[in-house]
This record gives sequence, structure tokens and C-alpha cells, in this order.
Amino acid sequence: MAEGSSKLKEEDFVKPLFQNGKYQNPWKTWQRPSFGQMFKFLFFSQNEGSIPDQRELDRTLPVVKTDLSRFATSPVSGVRHMWIGHASSLVQFDGVTFLTDPIFSDRCSPTQWVGPKRYRPPPCTIDDLPHIDCVVISHNHFDHLDYGTVQGLVKRFGDRLRWYVPMGLKEWMLQSGCVNVVELSWWEEDVLSPQSGVRFVCTPAQHWCKRGAFDDNKVLWCSWCVIGPTHRFYFAGDTGYCHVFKKIGERYGPFTLATIPIGAYAPRWFLSYQHIDPKEAINIHTDIKSRKSIGVHWGTFPLGSKEFYLEPRQMIKDELKVRGMDPLEFITVQHGEIIITGET
Repeated sequence: MAEGSSKLKEEDFVKPLFQNGKYQNPWKTWQRPSFGQMFKFLFFSQNEGSIPDQRELDRTLPVVKTDLSRFATSPVSGVRHMWIGHASSLVQFDGVTFLTDPIFSDRCSPTQWVGPKRYRPPPCTIDDLPHIDCVVISHNHFDHLDYGTVQGLVKRFGDRLRWYVPMGLKEWMLQSGCVNVVELSWWEEDVLSPQSGVRFVCTPAQHWCKRGAFDDNKVLWCSWCVIGPTHRFYFAGDTGYCHVFKKIGERYGPFTLATIPIGAYAPRWFLSYQHIDPKEAINIHTDIKSRKSIGVHWGTFPLGSKEFYLEPRQMIKDELKVRGMDPLEFITVQHGEIIITGET
């Protein structure tokens, strides 16, 4: 579909609400959990989310010994993808290589002493990575923006590494040692270089932000479209479901590949506003006109939700079958697994 569909009007490009120094979701589908809901979630909701021992994890969620030399050159055709874990991916196409929400640390926490500890290791280290052109960050939660990883990437790649971040996050990035930082609001875009012609577009999501005790929603949250000369990639970040994904699909679709969260969704009465479940992930896949999607945001960190740790993977398969969709249209991959899709 051609960019800038005539079906879309200016009011379709909804902007984030910004009041009293804080961002807010502009959709009726958003609801902030109450104290009572939080209390019920923490102490009275049924928990199916226990993680088994290492031997069982090695069987059910193996980490692939990866060959990163495959990223030495961009594919002639198609999008190359490797899942690092959680929402972290290594993506390469149209001559550009980038990371999404990278986290290589053991814990997604303010400190590496306590907090959610990964139960599946990353398939590589920062030092193992190939040349990286840029990084996209969807929001500032600790499982998506990790200080230790930022420091490691800055040390490895220096000033030439470009960081794409949502509004309000640039100052934190600069204080963390980043130099080349591009801060965007929803529907704004930046061209990586005239030579590449690859555009990074900040697009909406339904979520929230917080890192400290008193900084609620002072930073925006987003999804990202990466638009190249021949291929298009979509990263949903972290989100609840709302109508805006249809607008993204109309404006920037179809996408060669998308990475969409499928985990940390139960119970729905508490988490539905901020996290989609696998069924809604397939809805987004359809809304944005993705030709192939990979489920992320699962199988790596225990984030407190109550679903069985393998349920997201199975639910995707079951839902595709119910809808009569091709089982290869929306898949999950192993940590470290490299695929190429959209080859011509």
C-alpha cells in the first residue's frame, strides 16, 4: 500500500496527551489500575507462572548457539532477524543493522543485586555483536531500557551509534553516555542517512512509563516502524490493544516482518490495558498488515504475570488454527535463532 493512504485524515494521527508534565494515553481503551486491583493482583490472583529448573528449561526453551558472522553483510533480499530474548532483537535489512530494546544484563532492575532475573541467557554478548547502526527504544521500563546494556553498547560502538527514543528520554540517554540521540514523538520520523534512505518512524502504543518513585509518565512510550527502500519492519514495543494499529497499518503497511509482544498478560482483568495477549497480538499482526510476525516479550524474565511460561507460544499456535491462518504467518523462535523472511 502506498504511503499516506487517502483514507486517512489528519485526526487519525492521534497525538499523546501531555498535561502537567506527564504523558497520557488518548484512548478510551486505557485504564490505570487502581490500588485495589494492584492489591488483588499481588495477593489473591491465581498464579500459573512458576519457572521450572534449568534442565527443563534447556529442553523447552533451548538457547541456540548462534553464528553472528551471518550479519557481516546485509541480505540482498529479505529481513534477517535474531531473537536475543524478551523484547530484544537484532534486525538487518536494506543495508542497516539495529537493535530493539536491548537488554543483556542478568536482571531487569535498578540494581543487579535484586529484581527479576532472567531464566534464559542471551545467546551472545555485546562484544559478540556485529556492527550496529542504531538502537530503537520503545519506553523506559527496566525490562526495555537497561542502564548496563546502554553503557556496554556505548563502550563498544561509541558516538557513531544512533539511538532512537520517544519524547522525554533524550536527557537520560545523554546522561548515560550516549551522544547521537534522536528523540521523536508519535508520527515523527528521521532518516538514518541519505545513503541508506531508511526511515525510523515513532508510532503510537498504549502503555505507560516509570523508572523512579516520582517520574510517572514523564517519558513517552511508542512503537517503531523502520521503512527501507525495499522492506519494512515493525516493532510494537509494549502495549495494550487499541484501534491505532489499524491506522499504522494503513499509513505504513504492509510490513515484511513485525515483532509483537505475546507474554506477561494474565490475569486479563488487571493487565489487558497495558499488555496484549497472544490473541490480540494476532489482531495487531492483521491490523498493521504484517506478512510475517514473531512473538517476543516472553520466555526470558519472570515479570510477575500469572500465565504458564510456555502458554504464549501454545496460544499463538492454537489461535492461528482457530482462525484458519497459515501457522507460519505468526511464529515464535528460539533464543539466538536467525531467520530471513521476505526474500524475493
